[in-house]
Amino acid sequence: MPELPEVETVRRGIAPHVLGQTIGRVTVRERRLRWPIPEDFAAWLRGRQISALNRRGKYLLFSLDQNSPPDRFIAHLGMSGRLFMLPEAAPPNKHDHVDFELASGAVLRFNDPRRFGAILPWPGHEAGHPLLDGMGPEPLSDAFSGEYLWRRSRGRSQAVKSYIMDGGIVVGVGNIYASESLFRAGIRPGTAAGRLSKPAYAKLETAIRDVLAEAIAQGGTTLRDFVGGDGQPGYFKQDLYVYDRADLPCRICSSLIRKRVMGQRMTYYCTSCQQ
Repeated sequence: MPELPEVETVRRGIAPHVLGQTIGRVTVRERRLRWPIPEDFAAWLRGRQISALNRRGKYLLFSLDQNSPPDRFIAHLGMSGRLFMLPEAAPPNKHDHVDFELASGAVLRFNDPRRFGAILPWPGHEAGHPLLDGMGPEPLSDAFSGEYLWRRSRGRSQAVKSYIMDGGIVVGVGNIYASESLFRAGIRPGTAAGRLSKPAYAKLETAIRDVLAEAIAQGGTTLRDFVGGDGQPGYFKQDLYVYDRADLPCRICSSLIRKRVMGQRMTYYCTSCQQ
């Protein structure tokens, strides 16, 4: 599943091609995504200008025109979705569900084999959106801190890995980056969140920020078929310390990397480096 760095990579890849562009024809070939695309979606978008492209967690937010508050539409990649640019309209391939034709002649295309992604309108008169309401702070923002993590964790018995993957606590720290951040902070993923000290959370905050920033700089992590909006794979996999490295020697101490299922997700860690 694309995580925050992968979605940010897509945003950065397509933004130069869509910002300021007027949307012409919108072709919806398959409405039955995770949530159905409304029947009037194409007509609602036609003739609108894309004025901004932002990200909230793993959601891409396309602002329309210069209204305040703006109308927007939301894109989510789900498990297998892709948003990518084509220089001009081309015959669709299998699972190419939506095309946005731009005034430049280029096409923004949404492909999703498993159809767990979403393309949804967000009218400006709706102050919030149910998919975004209740989200925690962005992990690369000023609102995120070790102090914040420590304060919210008091009294919690859940594993710290599950805690930092909770979108109501902090958005976008998915399975890969949670494992990598905990390794860098020297924290066992199964440790109860409420047992960690304030200094430990300060280390974890730094690790989360560093891991995500490095992954974004390298275009995300390609484990199966992820590519960015420019069609290029992500290279952060080359720098992974623990994720998907079970039974291989730790890059720091040479102990074998362990794995276990935690919160229905595979978790990787080093018993020597993480206490």
